[in-house]
Amino acid sequence: MRDSNRLQGLQQRPLWDFALALYAKPGVEQACLTLQDEAGVDVCELLFHCWLYQHGLAAKPAPLDAIRAERLAWQQQVTAPLRALRRRLKPEAAQNEAIEALRATLQRAELQAERENLQRWQQWALVSSTNDVRLTKSDISQHNVAQWLQDTLFSAPLDKHFPQAQRVRESTTTALFTLASQLDRCEPPR
Repeated sequence: MRDSNRLQGLQQRPLWDFALALYAKPGVEQACLTLQDEAGVDVCELLFHCWLYQHGLAAKPAPLDAIRAERLAWQQQVTAPLRALRRRLKPEAAQNEAIEALRATLQRAELQAERENLQRWQQWALVSSTNDVRLTKSDISQHNVAQWLQDTLFSAPLDKHFPQAQRVRESTTTALFTLASQLDRCEPPR
């Protein structure tokens, strides 16, 4: 896909800025945390797909697989350990100022790791060439965004991911609909 207007839109609104704005919308933070904690979704990848959708684009499946593996390794090796340590220290931090300061430092490091991950997702999207087409125009209607996100993030239907966990399937579906409801299919600011 060589649509210079859409690619220019991606360059004009960096993924990090988009992610901060979307995350601040009602219900999005909780939806992202639900998807992360209950369904194992990489929130950075989720935000990446939302950013592309916002610009009328989608990642092509084959090229996406390679970057997904690379970014997942980053999440598992860098971001997740910081998050786990920060969460583990929460009870102790409530009673110890030094531990609370350490926890705040870990939170900043976790946020910086996520920012780096988002920047790498963005860079991947912007480095598309004639021989390496990574993006395609998206024809997803606003009514189908939640299903599209589910299909993009989960290679099999949710029932196959969580066959014994009706509550997880329901909370995941609800979170995806909450997130989709906050996405506007509109042109980026001019």
